[in-house]
Amino acid sequence: MVWRFFLVAVEVLFVTYLDYKEAGTYFSLDVLYCLPVIQAAQIGAIRSMRRSDTQTSTIIGIFVAVAWSAAEAAVIWPSFPVAALAMNIFTRSVTFTVLGRVVTKLWREREYSRKDTLTELANRLEFNERFEAEQFRSERSGSPYSLLYIDIDQFKMLNDQRGHHVGDQALKTVANILRENSRSVDTAARIGGDEFILLLTGTDEYVCDILVKRIKSASEKIFQSEGWPISLSIGRATDTGKTRSTDEIVRVADDNMYAIKKQRQE
Repeated sequence: MVWRFFLVAVEVLFVTYLDYKEAGTYFSLDVLYCLPVIQAAQIGAIRSMRRSDTQTSTIIGIFVAVAWSAAEAAVIWPSFPVAALAMNIFTRSVTFTVLGRVVTKLWREREYSRKDTLTELANRLEFNERFEAEQFRSERSGSPYSLLYIDIDQFKMLNDQRGHHVGDQALKTVANILRENSRSVDTAARIGGDEFILLLTGTDEYVCDILVKRIKSASEKIFQSEGWPISLSIGRATDTGKTRSTDEIVRVADDNMYAIKKQRQE
């Protein structure tokens, strides 16, 4: 938060310098004062994750309003009326607050049209877009990619025995396991009630197998410590380029997952 206010202060001072360095100039850069508010609203919307309504953009909006009005008054001070200074601060604060809230709402809607609200992973829409992009990248580079299809075994039993709040916690736990055992370039998504997909860019079968073992080991430790009667079944598929559609590759990983699940039940 401190560094953000510092950057905003530098930006506001820079705009103020350009706008008021020469009194009576014909050029106005006043509209640039909106930029710090928009940036703060964008960051605040993403960080809040709908859990709380951040006040960052409002605070920065008031700060920008005060800085702008003070710089404007300083150019001709003490001739500038104090009442006009107070009115300018008030009206600009209100304007920037409204602007910040509108931009925050727009960015939240944009962010969460592509996110699963419970786990904060990608949803099917974002996953499909990233998968297609990865196929095009693989087509150009010739490097493989892998897909993990993950299902939580006995999830319904956990919900029935412990309640849905424990089931939700289990889903969040699996999401965290996928995040911790993947890279920033990979894509973890929740595509169903207890079904997840992990897209691994530039990953062959050997590395994929290592990652599957790591995910299963991490999940078993956590599930046992929580006393949850659940486990993970993980299917996989590795391919290069666009030899098959995204749906076909997902189906291969899904079929592999069900084969593993059936084998464990026998």
